[in-house]
Amino acid sequence: MSRLRVIVLGSAAGGGYPQWNCRGAVSALFWDGDTRVEERSQSSIAVSSDGENWALLNCSPDIRQQIISTPALQPKQPPRHTPLASILLTNGDIDHVAGLLTLRERQAFRLLATPGILEVLNDNRIFDALDRDLVPRQPVALGETIPLVGEVVAEIFPVPGKVPLYMEKGEPEIGAESETTVGVKISVPDGPKLFYIPGCAHVPAPLKARIAGADLLLFDGTLWQDDEMRRAGVGQKTGHRMGHISMSGSDGSIAAFRDVDLKRRAFIHINNTNPVLVRDSPERREAEAAGWDITYDGMEIAL
Repeated sequence: MSRLRVIVLGSAAGGGYPQWNCRGAVSALFWDGDTRVEERSQSSIAVSSDGENWALLNCSPDIRQQIISTPALQPKQPPRHTPLASILLTNGDIDHVAGLLTLRERQAFRLLATPGILEVLNDNRIFDALDRDLVPRQPVALGETIPLVGEVVAEIFPVPGKVPLYMEKGEPEIGAESETTVGVKISVPDGPKLFYIPGCAHVPAPLKARIAGADLLLFDGTLWQDDEMRRAGVGQKTGHRMGHISMSGSDGSIAAFRDVDLKRRAFIHINNTNPVLVRDSPERREAEAAGWDITYDGMEIAL
């Protein structure tokens, strides 16, 4: 049976942890040297079937430091080389696409996304710094299964979300399913499967049915509660307004997935205000008691 290897390159939401200008209660712990918290970069994962060739899901603004911190992704041959074969994007959010600009030094890899997400890149000429002869932009249709790297294949599907913040005009539609926010099923032949869903506004029944039986779910862990940023005094938007379901509460993700058959479940894309970032916090204990892991940068998972 084929195997699947996963490395969490970044476990935080946009801005990372701590956010550079934030001294809210959770971020202040880091600035004050509290050992219960640790630095986290913006969310992305790497997957491989052989441990030699890799694909990224999303490309964080922190990609350079993530590569420096991850030997498996470092160049192995002179004068230039990368083990990265492809990058698949789940939306056009800044924390998922801005790292592409760091990878502009004429290195070949495939860039995969839905036509809607590629349109976001095509409309901003700064991304033309990636030479299209070396970095072809490959459109991927919803429901299409595509080779990603080695024996690893991916299938994308819509999840409830919204357009990126910088594309909003007036009040955006929240929770619509379209090709601008997708989840990804990653699998290998006759082997394990994982689902990567770093952004999701709510959990409809078809989504639960889709992921049932998975070996691993990496799911949107942005906020613990919907009005968390207001309570922290760092913003007025709720999680729902940002297109993210909260972890806690009767309508949160912990409750939504409670009866779904999953071998392993973990939160990723965790905001700097979320108290689950604090080891031994009541919220962290509650999430772990419900069977959820809290991902961290450098976390490796073999399936």
